[in-house]
Amino acid sequence: MSRTRRGLLAGARTAFAERGLKKTTMQHVAAAAGVAKATLYNHFRTKDDVATALIAFELDRLAALAAELPLTVAVPALAEEVGAHPVLRRLAETEPEVLVQMMGLDADRWGDVVLTLGSALRISRPEAELVCRWLLGLVLQPGTAPERAAQAAVVTGQLVG
Repeated sequence: MSRTRRGLLAGARTAFAERGLKKTTMQHVAAAAGVAKATLYNHFRTKDDVATALIAFELDRLAALAAELPLTVAVPALAEEVGAHPVLRRLAETEPEVLVQMMGLDADRWGDVVLTLGSALRISRPEAELVCRWLLGLVLQPGTAPERAAQAAVVTGQLVG
Protein backbone atom coordinates (compact mmCIF):
# COMPACT_ATOMS: atom_id res chain seq x y z
CA MET A 1 0.00 0.00 0.00
CA SER A 2 1.33 3.42 -0.92
CA ARG A 3 2.29 5.93 1.72
CA THR A 4 -0.33 8.34 0.32
CA ARG A 5 -3.13 5.79 0.59
CA ARG A 6 -2.03 4.85 4.10
CA GLY A 7 -2.10 8.55 5.03
CA LEU A 8 -5.56 8.95 3.54
CA LEU A 9 -6.85 6.04 5.60
CA ALA A 10 -5.24 7.47 8.74
CA GLY A 11 -7.03 10.72 7.99
CA ALA A 12 -10.29 8.85 7.48
CA ARG A 13 -9.84 7.11 10.81
CA THR A 14 -9.33 10.46 12.53
CA ALA A 15 -12.25 12.14 10.76
CA PHE A 16 -14.66 9.24 11.33
CA ALA A 17 -13.65 9.05 15.01
CA GLU A 18 -14.26 12.78 15.44
CA ARG A 19 -17.52 13.15 13.52
CA GLY A 20 -18.94 9.71 12.83
CA LEU A 21 -19.57 8.39 9.37
CA LYS A 22 -22.69 10.36 8.48
CA LYS A 23 -21.32 13.78 9.42
CA THR A 24 -17.89 13.29 7.89
CA THR A 25 -17.40 14.69 4.40
CA MET A 26 -14.70 13.97 1.88
CA GLN A 27 -13.32 17.44 2.73
CA HIS A 28 -13.04 16.41 6.40
CA VAL A 29 -11.13 13.26 5.41
CA ALA A 30 -8.80 15.20 3.12
CA ALA A 31 -8.15 17.83 5.80
CA ALA A 32 -7.45 15.18 8.44
CA ALA A 33 -5.03 13.50 6.02
CA GLY A 34 -3.36 16.82 5.21
CA VAL A 35 -4.03 16.59 1.47
CA ALA A 36 -6.12 18.37 -1.12
CA LYS A 37 -9.56 16.95 -1.77
CA ALA A 38 -8.46 16.15 -5.33
CA THR A 39 -5.80 13.81 -3.94
CA LEU A 40 -8.43 11.97 -1.94
CA TYR A 41 -10.63 11.66 -5.05
CA ASN A 42 -7.68 10.24 -7.00
CA HIS A 43 -7.82 7.25 -4.64
CA PHE A 44 -11.50 7.02 -3.62
CA ARG A 45 -14.65 7.97 -5.51
CA THR A 46 -16.99 8.14 -2.50
CA LYS A 47 -17.01 8.29 1.27
CA ASP A 48 -18.38 4.73 1.27
CA ASP A 49 -15.31 3.65 -0.71
CA VAL A 50 -13.13 5.28 1.95
CA ALA A 51 -15.02 3.51 4.75
CA THR A 52 -14.78 0.15 2.97
CA ALA A 53 -11.05 0.59 2.45
CA LEU A 54 -10.58 1.62 6.08
CA ILE A 55 -12.35 -1.52 7.30
CA ALA A 56 -10.16 -3.71 5.09
CA PHE A 57 -7.04 -1.85 6.25
CA GLU A 58 -7.97 -2.23 9.92
CA LEU A 59 -8.68 -5.95 9.50
CA ASP A 60 -5.29 -6.41 7.84
CA ARG A 61 -3.64 -4.37 10.59
CA LEU A 62 -5.24 -6.51 13.31
CA ALA A 63 -4.26 -9.74 11.56
CA ALA A 64 -0.66 -8.51 11.26
CA LEU A 65 -0.64 -7.58 14.94
CA ALA A 66 -1.97 -11.01 15.91
CA ALA A 67 0.54 -12.80 13.71
CA GLU A 68 3.46 -11.13 15.49
CA LEU A 69 2.40 -12.15 18.99
CA PRO A 70 2.03 -15.40 20.89
CA LEU A 71 -1.60 -16.48 21.22
CA THR A 72 -1.78 -15.60 24.92
CA VAL A 73 -0.79 -12.02 24.10
CA ALA A 74 -2.52 -11.71 20.72
CA VAL A 75 -6.06 -12.44 21.92
CA PRO A 76 -6.01 -9.78 24.67
CA ALA A 77 -4.37 -7.33 22.24
CA LEU A 78 -7.12 -7.91 19.68
CA ALA A 79 -9.78 -7.45 22.36
CA GLU A 80 -8.28 -4.14 23.40
CA GLU A 81 -7.86 -2.94 19.80
CA VAL A 82 -11.50 -3.76 18.98
CA GLY A 83 -12.95 -2.59 22.29
CA ALA A 84 -11.12 0.74 22.30
CA HIS A 85 -11.10 1.45 18.54
CA PRO A 86 -11.96 5.15 18.17
CA VAL A 87 -14.12 4.78 15.06
CA LEU A 88 -16.04 1.81 16.43
CA ARG A 89 -16.62 3.61 19.73
CA ARG A 90 -17.84 6.74 17.96
CA LEU A 91 -20.22 4.79 15.74
CA ALA A 92 -21.55 2.71 18.65
CA GLU A 93 -22.22 5.92 20.55
CA THR A 94 -23.72 8.09 17.80
CA GLU A 95 -24.61 5.89 14.82
CA PRO A 96 -25.34 2.35 16.02
CA GLU A 97 -27.43 1.60 12.95
CA VAL A 98 -24.45 2.40 10.71
CA LEU A 99 -22.21 0.18 12.83
CA VAL A 100 -24.63 -2.74 12.64
CA GLN A 101 -24.91 -2.33 8.88
CA MET A 102 -21.12 -2.28 8.52
CA MET A 103 -20.81 -5.47 10.58
CA GLY A 104 -23.20 -7.39 8.33
CA LEU A 105 -20.82 -9.50 6.27
CA ASP A 106 -21.95 -11.94 3.63
CA ALA A 107 -20.89 -15.56 4.06
CA ASP A 108 -17.88 -15.24 1.75
CA ARG A 109 -16.51 -12.12 3.43
CA TRP A 110 -17.11 -13.60 6.90
CA GLY A 111 -15.24 -16.73 5.81
CA ASP A 112 -12.33 -14.58 4.63
CA VAL A 113 -12.18 -12.77 7.97
CA VAL A 114 -12.28 -16.07 9.89
CA LEU A 115 -9.54 -17.60 7.74
CA THR A 116 -7.35 -14.51 8.01
CA LEU A 117 -7.66 -14.33 11.77
CA GLY A 118 -7.27 -18.10 12.19
CA SER A 119 -4.11 -18.04 10.12
CA ALA A 120 -2.71 -15.05 12.04
CA LEU A 121 -3.42 -16.68 15.40
CA ARG A 122 -2.41 -20.14 14.16
CA ILE A 123 -5.65 -21.73 15.33
CA SER A 124 -8.25 -24.00 13.72
CA ARG A 125 -11.26 -22.71 11.82
CA PRO A 126 -13.76 -23.54 14.61
CA GLU A 127 -11.50 -21.76 17.09
CA ALA A 128 -11.20 -18.78 14.74
CA GLU A 129 -15.02 -18.68 14.40
CA LEU A 130 -15.29 -18.50 18.19
CA VAL A 131 -12.72 -15.69 18.46
CA CYS A 132 -14.29 -13.73 15.59
CA ARG A 133 -17.78 -13.97 17.06
CA TRP A 134 -16.49 -12.86 20.46
CA LEU A 135 -14.62 -9.91 18.92
CA LEU A 136 -17.73 -8.97 16.96
CA GLY A 137 -19.62 -8.84 20.24
CA LEU A 138 -17.00 -6.46 21.60
CA VAL A 139 -17.73 -4.09 18.74
CA LEU A 140 -21.21 -3.40 20.11
CA GLN A 141 -20.63 -4.10 23.81
CA PRO A 142 -16.95 -3.47 24.56
CA GLY A 143 -17.21 -3.36 28.32
CA THR A 144 -14.23 -2.02 30.21
CA ALA A 145 -10.57 -2.79 29.62
CA PRO A 146 -10.43 -5.06 32.70
CA GLU A 147 -13.55 -6.91 31.52
CA ARG A 148 -12.04 -7.39 28.07
CA ALA A 149 -8.82 -8.68 29.62
CA ALA A 150 -10.72 -11.16 31.79
CA GLN A 151 -12.75 -12.38 28.82
CA ALA A 152 -9.59 -12.67 26.72
CA ALA A 153 -8.07 -14.86 29.44
CA VAL A 154 -11.10 -17.16 29.31
CA VAL A 155 -11.04 -17.33 25.50
CA THR A 156 -7.30 -17.93 25.44
CA GLY A 157 -7.68 -20.62 28.09
CA GLN A 158 -10.15 -22.42 25.85
CA LEU A 159 -7.80 -22.19 22.89
CA VAL A 160 -4.67 -23.44 24.63
CA GLY A 161 -6.39 -25.76 27.11
